[in-house]
Amino acid sequence: MFDILSFIVPIMFIVVFGIIIFSIIQGISTWHKNNNSPRLTVPAVVVAKRTDVSHHRHANAGDMSGAHGFYTTSSTTYYVTFQVESGDRMEFHVSGLEYGMLAEGDTGRLTFQGTRYLSFER
Repeated sequence: MFDILSFIVPIMFIVVFGIIIFSIIQGISTWHKNNNSPRLTVPAVVVAKRTDVSHHRHANAGDMSGAHGFYTTSSTTYYVTFQVESGDRMEFHVSGLEYGMLAEGDTGRLTFQGTRYLSFER
């Protein structure tokens, strides 16, 4: 039993560490690509809106055993899909304020840089 654990624990550590490093490199790569992309402004229509709500459970008083109970928080991520004149659709992550100001069917000028949403003017 001890021999199996002494083999599995380091492997799991390497896998978790590798996933973290991969995620960091992917984020930096996307950021760099967006910064090097041209800033474009095109006519567009808001065709869809969606949210992604995630719930997080936290232990009270930092006690992970749950002896003091738990409390739950939630966070919402907002997305808007735009359709441009060519018929292509693009979905962007937007702030809650932008999400609230946009309605399906709105027409205007979409400004974006790579996969980064910048603005929408009616």
